[in-house]
Amino acid sequence: MSETSKFSWGPAAATGVGSMPGGDAREAARTVMGTLEALPYLPELPARGPGADMIGRTVGMLVELYARVEPSGWRIGDRPGRDTARARSWLGEDLDALEEFAQGYAGPLKVSAVGPWTLAASLERRNGEAMLGDPGACRDLLASLGEGLRSHLAELRRRLPGAEPVLQLDEPSLTAVLLGRVPTASGYRTHRAVDRAVVEGALRELVSAARDAGVPVVVHSCAPDVPFSLLRRAGATGISFDFSLITERDFDALGEAVEGGTALFAGVVPTVPAAVLSTQPASAGLSDPAGSVMGVRSLWRRLGLSPGSLAASVVVTPACGLAGASPEYARRALAHCVAAARSLADDPE
Repeated sequence: MSETSKFSWGPAAATGVGSMPGGDAREAARTVMGTLEALPYLPELPARGPGADMIGRTVGMLVELYARVEPSGWRIGDRPGRDTARARSWLGEDLDALEEFAQGYAGPLKVSAVGPWTLAASLERRNGEAMLGDPGACRDLLASLGEGLRSHLAELRRRLPGAEPVLQLDEPSLTAVLLGRVPTASGYRTHRAVDRAVVEGALRELVSAARDAGVPVVVHSCAPDVPFSLLRRAGATGISFDFSLITERDFDALGEAVEGGTALFAGVVPTVPAAVLSTQPASAGLSDPAGSVMGVRSLWRRLGLSPGSLAASVVVTPACGLAGASPEYARRALAHCVAAARSLADDPE
């Protein structure tokens, strides 16, 4: 028998990571709200271009910090320009679509933004170098992001009074920041590794502010070597990761996270159909929901965790965003996540 979940989304939950294919915000919102009952989310549509991408969307949320698109990426500027305006417009369109299809919805609803360290590694200063190389710029960025997230969450609550926001911080560059692997503008060197205590402290500041406002925070990284212990200490309610990338050296940290009350958002469903890589039909790999979470069950046994806690502690997701998939496959992948999550509750052993 499954234990009752202490999380707002309840047991046997499934969700997406963030991005969806195409550029139709209404269709993406319709798919998400029609498929994910336990934990729907605000989709991202990067195919629309700069400003709808992960970095651009978060740039549009910043307060008193502005950026523009350069050939090398997003660069800090002196004033809001058309790129910032476009990013804010795309986000407004996405919220409009979500509001339309989530009318009357009551329950947890996930929204995403890029976390402070991936943002610092991606945003350029005026000299073309990443903000990561300037501790003062990183502190300013953290403050701006915190204010922007507060406004974004308030806007979501205004539009959907019954929603219980869940904030996802996307940190795919976090491991590179910790290990000193973020390249400089020249590409010949890398930025110095940021002290783990500094990284943890910045994340804890954002997580604490959100939790004080009643918003649980999930940190997502689809890169190898996710720092599970650091994220747990920073106060993350959940950690989202590509399940295929974990190795035996992650097991102890995963077990400690679960025993400490952290949810695992296990990315077990492929983000593109098998047909992209082979001659199999597009539905290949989505025919056995229980099989998709077999590795999760095996991990639970390996860690000696209670089978009854499995469905309560694990949220099933795609391995990463679905921007590279077809709309049909994206719909099937999300529905498959729902079925796989249900199988964890029905048969935790």
